Amino acid sequence: MTAGVIGATGYAGAELVRILSRHPNVDKLLLSSVSFEGEKIEDIYPNFLNKITGKLLKADDVIAASDVVFSALPHAAGEPFAAACQKKQIHFIDLSADFRFDDDEETYAAWYGKNYQFPELHKKSIYGLPEINKQRIKELAAKGAVIIGNPGCYPTGATLGILPAIGTSMAAGVSESLDTGMESIIKMNDPGGSVSPIIIDAATGTSGGGREPSRSFHYSECADSVAPYKVASHRHLPEIARNAAVIAQRAGAAAPQVIFTPHLTPVIRGILSTIYIPLSDKFCVKQNRADPKKSYLPPSKEIEEMTAKIRGIYCAFYKEEPFVRVLPEGVIASTNRVRHSNFCDISVHVDISGSTLIAVTAIDNMIKGSAGQAVQNMNILFGFEETAGLEMIPMLF
Repeated sequence: MTAGVIGATGYAGAELVRILSRHPNVDKLLLSSVSFEGEKIEDIYPNFLNKITGKLLKADDVIAASDVVFSALPHAAGEPFAAACQKKQIHFIDLSADFRFDDDEETYAAWYGKNYQFPELHKKSIYGLPEINKQRIKELAAKGAVIIGNPGCYPTGATLGILPAIGTSMAAGVSESLDTGMESIIKMNDPGGSVSPIIIDAATGTSGGGREPSRSFHYSECADSVAPYKVASHRHLPEIARNAAVIAQRAGAAAPQVIFTPHLTPVIRGILSTIYIPLSDKFCVKQNRADPKKSYLPPSKEIEEMTAKIRGIYCAFYKEEPFVRVLPEGVIASTNRVRHSNFCDISVHVDISGSTLIAVTAIDNMIKGSAGQAVQNMNILFGFEETAGLEMIPMLF
């Protein structure tokens, strides 16, 4: 099989090249780059020397000779190539945000400042988080060429952390509503409502900013410092909230309000998300702490038992998912244990009040948060082993 990569010289594109070069079902790679057209990929990335070689072609030439095309272009640049792939009837996997919102052009335009160039394509596309849409991806692939919107890095880690809690009505609010229509969703997102929101604090490395230099990612600006950025205005917020709403709707429940704050850390790879999920009455541990002094006691035996129960629910929920690892008691998710892998590690905890689930997720933003997940989607589309080409053991150090 021949795989094509458009935008092969960005960070995500280069990771795609590296992963696909050793994929057991990929015989040939065709690469494209507007910035470096005519040059060789190993001249741009010397780490590929003597291992990966290829002249960087025009995008149209890549599409013409490929069986599947990955686009690692900036937002709003990939739609014409998706249209060309549809015309040729080959699968198109887009790593930008262009196909993450299906036919919801209003939301996409509000956050990304562009309207759809080919609105009809978005009625045929599907959001490519396998743990949510794997079966649907298979069904569409059986009918013809598919356009996949590969998820964003932050939404991947965040969604996998909240999916079991919302999907099993563990989260407060989602199990109380019998109305699953839009009015219910609006009510649950009403700031004046009584249900506490799901809060996501996430920290990423500098590779998430891409290969183009910018002041925010300049060494002198970000080294030896941790800082939030785009507070209450990050473009991944609507994607996370949309995922939460979809999960809740499938569970016959209302969508929770989501608050998301990203942080930049002085590391290269990885995203760590700490997620606070208010628990429904069924999962709350009733604590007799009327005495203020008892509010500061360590977790009770009842809390430890509830934590184990919730961990078991998460394990059962993800038992068929090869890239989600629910960690055992005493092990907390950490980015160094998923580095250079397609895993998402999840650890679950219950706070000392017994009312809030704390889910911690860790992913490599360039693999499960980008290129690796795109290859996972390719495997599903073609009926390959889902883990094909992605069986890397994480690099701890």
